Amino acid sequence: MIFVNKDISIPENELEFSFVKSSGSGGQKVNKTNSQVQLRWNLLESESIKPEVKFRLQEKLLSKLTNSGELIVVSEQARSQHMNKQNCIDKLIQLLKEASHLPKVRKKTRPTRGSKERRLKEKKIKSATKKLRQKKPDY
Repeated sequence: MIFVNKDISIPENELEFSFVKSSGSGGQKVNKTNSQVQLRWNLLESESIKPEVKFRLQEKLLSKLTNSGELIVVSEQARSQHMNKQNCIDKLIQLLKEASHLPKVRKKTRPTRGSKERRLKEKKIKSATKKLRQKKPDY
């Protein structure tokens, strides 16, 4: 079981791991080991998440989901499958934490009387400065 927060916990049987050959420059073991890890998790078919949380995650992770609702996380930083697998799980947890975070609702406020007066005073000063720059007509 992978715990993200109090609303989100994913059973490991919902996660599907596949191992692929890593890209990039190699060495003696190039094209021999499948060290890249791809983690697939179907958000739409997941039964471990509440519907309202699932809807919010779907909105936030829309660009990262496939047409079938799968979230794909890839890692190939380390040389070992085990470390890349753990890195994929960490990336998934981080993505879900960021997507599930609710921003604070902004309260509408009005400008204070003092701030209005300061703004108008500043406008009058600017206006006077610009008036001094204008050419005066010769009569």
